[in-house]
Amino acid sequence: MHERSRFSFQIAATDGAARTGTISMLRGDIRTPAFMPVGTAATVKAMKPADVRAAGADIILGNTYHLMLRPGAERMARLGGLHNFMGWERPILTDSGGYQVMSLSDLRNMSEEGVSFKSHLDGSAHMLTPERSMEIQRLLGSDIVMAFDECTSYPATRDQAAASMERSMRWAKRSRDGFDTGHDHAARSALFGIQQGSMEEDLRRISADKLIDIGFDGYAVGGLAVGEGQAEMFRVLDFAPSMLPHDRPRYLMGVGKPDDIVGAVERGIDMFDCVLPTRSGRNGQAFTHDGPLNIRNAKFAEDQGPLDPSCACPVCGTWSRAYLHHLIRAGEILGAMLMTEHNISFYQQLMQGLRDAIAEGRLKSFADAFRARYSKK
Repeated sequence: MHERSRFSFQIAATDGAARTGTISMLRGDIRTPAFMPVGTAATVKAMKPADVRAAGADIILGNTYHLMLRPGAERMARLGGLHNFMGWERPILTDSGGYQVMSLSDLRNMSEEGVSFKSHLDGSAHMLTPERSMEIQRLLGSDIVMAFDECTSYPATRDQAAASMERSMRWAKRSRDGFDTGHDHAARSALFGIQQGSMEEDLRRISADKLIDIGFDGYAVGGLAVGEGQAEMFRVLDFAPSMLPHDRPRYLMGVGKPDDIVGAVERGIDMFDCVLPTRSGRNGQAFTHDGPLNIRNAKFAEDQGPLDPSCACPVCGTWSRAYLHHLIRAGEILGAMLMTEHNISFYQQLMQGLRDAIAEGRLKSFADAFRARYSKK
């Protein structure tokens, strides 16, 4: 058996701008395009790790900000790291904490050094810098570490977008240096840089060039899915991914709805994460091939059909819409569990469908058929 590499990315096939391939890491392979279920607080909400894996996920996402506050990065390290703690043995990507800190605008102060903020849990004071973000992600035992950046607010003026991007690039260099000083972790994990520049093509180009000059294992497109709408997001994705190295993974952070993902894959994105399948599931919304479905609606009270007749997940093979309607309306925990399991499975089936379509050179027909059915009223 060959020795597994720290990090490699092999593209197996392309179809237009889209690619399918494999990221290989010490803890396992990640098939791309990949969707990463979000495990904010060391759990994909309402799911056991084995069920997340059975649904088809190769990698999950953990959250630096939330884990540093509770249970704490140093405690996590003493307990053997995030993988051991939560019982997930495959790769984990951790975000840098930058997005969460930026969203706490009334609780934080930003400087060149980093961001000082008060915990939303107990009001305690904390400082998050590129160096501390790298240290926390090392203590967690992350496989893919994200550079610490400033997630540019939307809308932003051109001057605001430029200043924010330039600061993120300075922080990217400090993240690279901080990551490299943790030699044992750097030998086992990968570091991704994050392109910023808001909606401005020339700022995105400057950001990409600076990141490439620093050098990263993979590259994320940041600062999208922040309220700009799908059309504007796709406009940026028409130029942003191609600015990044062809031979490295491209990760679109915080995206998204199924039709967002299909359009982004067509534009060259390899990796995604989003809370939608889990959050929507807990709130009674199922994603289906025929579009989102609100199981709370009275019309499902006696509907004996599955959530999605085209879905191969255990939930659709076992329980009716009527039963799920009852569980969600009654506030039963099992309702959140089953709805989430379906949604995670639906997303992973979509990713497999995209990978197969790219490999077989039929992505356009797959995407067009998906959109036509998903968006029909």
